[in-house]
Amino acid sequence: MSITGSSSTGSRRSTGAAPPRDPAYAGEHPKAAGSDFAVLNRRITEAGLLERRPAHYAVRMSVVGSMFVAVWLAFFLIGPSWWQLVVAALMGLVFSQVGLLAHDVAHRQVFRTRRTSELVGRTAGNVAIGMSYGWWAEKHTRHHNNPNHDDLDPDVQPEVLIWATESALGRRGLKAFVGRHQAGLFFPLLTLLSIDLRISSIKALVRPGMKQRGLEAGLLAVHLVTYVAALVVVLSPLQALAFLVVHQAVFGVYLGMTFAPNHKGMPHPTGDEDYLRKQVLTSRNVTGGWLVDTLLGGLNHQIEHHLFPAMPAPNLRKARPIVKAYCAQVGVPYVETSLVESYRQALRHLHEVGSPLRAAAAERKASPPDDGVRTGSGREVRSGR
Repeated sequence: MSITGSSSTGSRRSTGAAPPRDPAYAGEHPKAAGSDFAVLNRRITEAGLLERRPAHYAVRMSVVGSMFVAVWLAFFLIGPSWWQLVVAALMGLVFSQVGLLAHDVAHRQVFRTRRTSELVGRTAGNVAIGMSYGWWAEKHTRHHNNPNHDDLDPDVQPEVLIWATESALGRRGLKAFVGRHQAGLFFPLLTLLSIDLRISSIKALVRPGMKQRGLEAGLLAVHLVTYVAALVVVLSPLQALAFLVVHQAVFGVYLGMTFAPNHKGMPHPTGDEDYLRKQVLTSRNVTGGWLVDTLLGGLNHQIEHHLFPAMPAPNLRKARPIVKAYCAQVGVPYVETSLVESYRQALRHLHEVGSPLRAAAAERKASPPDDGVRTGSGREVRSGR
């Protein structure tokens, strides 16, 4: 299920040619020393905002890890009780925080070496929350390289939801129904997001080509077997099913509401923008204080995160005034809004994208029925008036 966004006025179709990968994604300086991004990059570097924050992540990992242990301990201590549905909801929130932490690890914000990052990432992703770290990291890298690009960003590909008007053309049956009503169905569909991520993980592991595929599959199997066994052993069958539904629904909605405000409703690039404009114009910041930072894992500073993916999350807020002032200096629009307003814009966009499907359905409904009556021989007889 795609949860990122597209232009509020309909997507601009890309040329299909992949723009060259900008070295800034890997934390390098762009070759064009005089480029707009190079100037900003120097200011951010001189401010020390690309330096790692080991103390912050030590505390954060300890808190999130303790929360993870605590919800599972509560699960086993409470036993076969319907109070477990409260634990299921809390577990959904904790799983999302683990996922946000794995996101930072994947971006090399936490550890300097790839080996340590992959070890911790697979432990958090595959073992703790049951999602393939390798599959997600590869998919997320493609998103960062070409955010909102119609052909190159996997997060805007037409699947259950559609993010561009062109994607509505030719839809029939259930897909057309969902497309017509996708604004109203957006939040209900997020309850299925965690299941969708697990299915996508398994599909990726079945196909050859993924690095460490055997290890990824083994670790994912550990999570699935342990999770199912815990539910079956501790709870009654009906309680286990209810726990599964509540846990996965809360997990999916939280993840969706965390990542969804970042790009949906923002323009699609044509493929020829420079790095600065490609990242800033397709991203939206969400305003708020420390609580929003905590709930969204710092991803509310999406512009800064996309410009500097390896920047530690606690430094993103500090980078914001520097980036915002520089964007004003070079004439690049810098978009930020409240969390509620970001969802309002997203739902409005989803509604607009589905308008061709609603128009087609209304036209079919308004079309006069055929007055012809076919005989058993197949010959049409027109009714008299």
